[in-house]
Amino acid sequence: MPRKEKQLIRKRIINAYLSSVISISLVLLLTGIAALLIINAGSVTRYLKENMRISVLLREEVSDEQAAAFAQTLTAEPYVHTARAITREEGAAELRSMLGEDFLDVFETSPVPVSVDVTLNAEYVRPDSLAMVTAAIAAAPLVDEVNTQQSLVEALTTNLAKISIVLGVFILLLLFISFVLINNTVRVSVFARRFTIHTMKLVGATRAFIRAPFLRAAVLQGLVASALAVGLLWALLSAVRKSFPELFSIFEPRQLLLVCGIVVVCGVLLCVLSTYFVVNKLVAASKDDLYY
Repeated sequence: MPRKEKQLIRKRIINAYLSSVISISLVLLLTGIAALLIINAGSVTRYLKENMRISVLLREEVSDEQAAAFAQTLTAEPYVHTARAITREEGAAELRSMLGEDFLDVFETSPVPVSVDVTLNAEYVRPDSLAMVTAAIAAAPLVDEVNTQQSLVEALTTNLAKISIVLGVFILLLLFISFVLINNTVRVSVFARRFTIHTMKLVGATRAFIRAPFLRAAVLQGLVASALAVGLLWALLSAVRKSFPELFSIFEPRQLLLVCGIVVVCGVLLCVLSTYFVVNKLVAASKDDLYY
């Protein structure tokens, strides 16, 4: 084979290898993000549920001290996550921020009642449990009204399971795309050496011996692509941590390491499997098939 043609083939293989590594890294990055959400689905669900606020409006004659004592009483209940008394001044300030400074000036006294903001433990943020909790709080003599986000709770409960299924299907699709990308790259690399493989087969080399160097290259390719994907994932999580520190707090370090391990295993496994099947197919080909 002429030297120029060899250089051209080598350049094509290198370009295909680099483009494959980059493409696989991006796909593995998306896989890692989806895996992170699935693994932390319980933590994310708990975070969302325990940040849904119930507003308990107290009777007009209730003082700030009584409201604080009532909030302390609610905190002891098994279904309450947090309870904080909101004074009339705090309620008025919040109302002014929403409706404007002059809105309350038309009233001789503040129309804003004393209230208590309550968040529930995640186990009780379900439509049936929420109704029971609302009834229990509303039965207290100091309570005038309980405002809950019933429709939001119902929508959250219904959609969380659907989101998990969608993420699972998304990961499977990404893995399939990765397999196709790797398979095409390996085919280009191996096909360029098809005559060498055929010569090795003629002199008695076993399939395992022929596959060995290709599988080692596949492991290296998987490790490089996985390392790049893990680096991008950590950079993305660092950016999220700076912008949304409270949301990032729900991700446990052990689970983050597990996701990184999944990305590395997927990258190496996909590269090795693709290489294995392509090399086996080429080794089994006849001499005439090598020219097409």
